[in-house]
Amino acid sequence: MRRTSVLEDVGTAIIYITLGLCAIITLLPFVYIVAGSFSTERELVERPFFIIPRYFSLNAYRYIIETGEIFNGLKNSFFITILGTISTLFFTSTFAYPLSKRTFKGRNVILNFVIVTMLFSGGLIPTFLLVKSLGLYNSYASIILLGAISPFNMIIVKNFFRNIPDELEEAAIIDGYSDLGVFVKIVLPLSKPVLASIGLFTAVGFWNDYFNAMIYLQDSYKETAQVVLRRIVLLSESMDAEMLFAVETPPDKAVRMAATVVATIPILVVYPFLQKHFAQGVMVGAVKG
Repeated sequence: MRRTSVLEDVGTAIIYITLGLCAIITLLPFVYIVAGSFSTERELVERPFFIIPRYFSLNAYRYIIETGEIFNGLKNSFFITILGTISTLFFTSTFAYPLSKRTFKGRNVILNFVIVTMLFSGGLIPTFLLVKSLGLYNSYASIILLGAISPFNMIIVKNFFRNIPDELEEAAIIDGYSDLGVFVKIVLPLSKPVLASIGLFTAVGFWNDYFNAMIYLQDSYKETAQVVLRRIVLLSESMDAEMLFAVETPPDKAVRMAATVVATIPILVVYPFLQKHFAQGVMVGAVKG
């Protein structure tokens, strides 16, 4: 076993200390938000920063539950996120696989069209008119289909497919697999890292999507959690501050913090299950063009 020098040990210690400080700086704001969501208005005013509240209170969460249709919003967000992520992975992988083959005719032309969409877009009004003309307005499909394919993610997946040895696919074809069988049985199982990475980014995007849900969903019972939380925060901000102290209802700052926690926790729960694949695939597919 090679013995490390003192200089290498010092360098390693500096790296770990730097990374630890970066982790603490990144984590502390969220810890403060969680603590503030369980505190009172007076404590938030008197203490500019704290990790553990002196006066524990669930009023902010009680206010969110009683005032807004948060559970219906969470249900809609879960539905859109799950279905949208699945559809995105399906369309992205099936679009990227043939484009990863050098023998595919017209491959470069299609790739050029894809790259153009990364540089230029139709804009909000043409997109809205298109969604309405297709009969997708006020439906979940308007949210899911608009994010069905990301050109950037598709190129990442395509580059990953290109790195899979051709010998594996040729051997599968000799064993009697069709092109679809090779894709399902060989390519997709080997692509778990990149698909997990793209899936995580996509899920976060669908979960945090507020603008499209506000524009394309008209009925209140179809609103996502982000839209519902926005309405709750605006309602809390409109309440008089003295009234908040008098009746001990939650402060608008605590409500904003509680809304942030409610909107963030589901993604934090999902992340540990994808962390192994995410660590492997976060940089994959970006090496070769």
